[in-house]
Amino acid sequence: MTASSQRLSTASAKHPATVLITSPDTSFRQKVKGVLEGLRWRVEEASGGAEALLYLNNHDCVAMILDSWLPDLEVSEFIAESRRRYPATDVLMQNMSILQLAAVKNSRRQELWYALRCSDAEGDRIEATSGAAALLESGVESQGAPAVEAVVAPVPVSGPEAAFEALPALPEKPRDLSAKLPEIVGSSPAIIELCRQIRLVAPKKTSVLIQGPTGTGKELVACAVHRLSKRSRNSFIVVNCAAIPETLLEAELFGHTKGAFTGAVQARLGRLEAAHGGTLFLDEIGEMPLMLQSKLLRFLEAGELQRIGENKPIHVDVRVIAATHQPLEQRAAEGSFRSDLYFRLSVFPLVTPSLAERRGDIPELAEHFLRRFAIDQPVKRLHASGMERLMAHSWPGGVRELEHVLERGYILAEDRSEIAASEIRFGSGR
Repeated sequence: MTASSQRLSTASAKHPATVLITSPDTSFRQKVKGVLEGLRWRVEEASGGAEALLYLNNHDCVAMILDSWLPDLEVSEFIAESRRRYPATDVLMQNMSILQLAAVKNSRRQELWYALRCSDAEGDRIEATSGAAALLESGVESQGAPAVEAVVAPVPVSGPEAAFEALPALPEKPRDLSAKLPEIVGSSPAIIELCRQIRLVAPKKTSVLIQGPTGTGKELVACAVHRLSKRSRNSFIVVNCAAIPETLLEAELFGHTKGAFTGAVQARLGRLEAAHGGTLFLDEIGEMPLMLQSKLLRFLEAGELQRIGENKPIHVDVRVIAATHQPLEQRAAEGSFRSDLYFRLSVFPLVTPSLAERRGDIPELAEHFLRRFAIDQPVKRLHASGMERLMAHSWPGGVRELEHVLERGYILAEDRSEIAASEIRFGSGR
């Protein structure tokens, strides 16, 4: 047994097993994470190969779920390097196979397999074979290594792992439009209606505008729309229009050629082009400058863009989902936001309700957050007095504020198993 394997064996006796999900697709990571956390795994995420290698270099990891495409490294090279450095880490590849790379077989591999099955919106079965390993043995470390092919036979399952085979198969398409979505916690009428509308619009090509107060989960709604769409296997790229300086936002969205402006020392792919075949989520669209709004409108109407410094148009297939906490209809009427862009984006508006409008969801949300905090810490629950204090608050910061208040209370409770009213503090600590 290698030193890495010994560390993993020792760690697993004290803490939940850790799995690293490596994928540029936020929606895919969240789907798999939700399933695995329910199975008591500690889940870490990496959006690319370099980030994953950095994590593995500093932490012990029982297994890794790997996307079939990485934005910064060739997958075959990444597999070869991770295999060389971390032979005790089991590797599963999205939509392809379970790779027999680990020096020690992961006894909970079937749980990871099940999580991948659950994350597949089309209901495709993930299968495993030693053939993938044979391909890697023969060619993955050489130049021009052959791609790992999809495989032939499932891994035989026996013993405790067989329980996961007995779980009912997921339906290919949701039959109940009002069924809850894994991204969205709550059972109030407003949330059920929101889930229904998400399921209705997700399979379409229609533009979606998500509106609602700050902290109400607009990005989670966008993730759900992408996950349930036919684009779910492709990228989900997020651009926060409020976080990028006005002078750089155009280059960030549309890309630029080398020397297009001062500081453009090399050509760069824009976010719209990078999202080809997938979804681009424009958060805080209300902060976009008027000049850039006209260029975005042109893209939405024609499906073409021009990089800065280039005259040749490029056709890109991207679904745009926008979000804002601002009253865009009012701003369009005032002239501070282009009315034609507003109407183009808001073909199908979705509204995320404030937490004050769905107080009945607070107990369920609190349980969700406390369960998440307990992944690698002792389990705690809310005392009745603490719940009363939560229910009486106005929640100007929405669900995000609730999460932070509960995390603060979790820490203030120290070693106690219950979080009382005295540990529930808002704002500056009141």
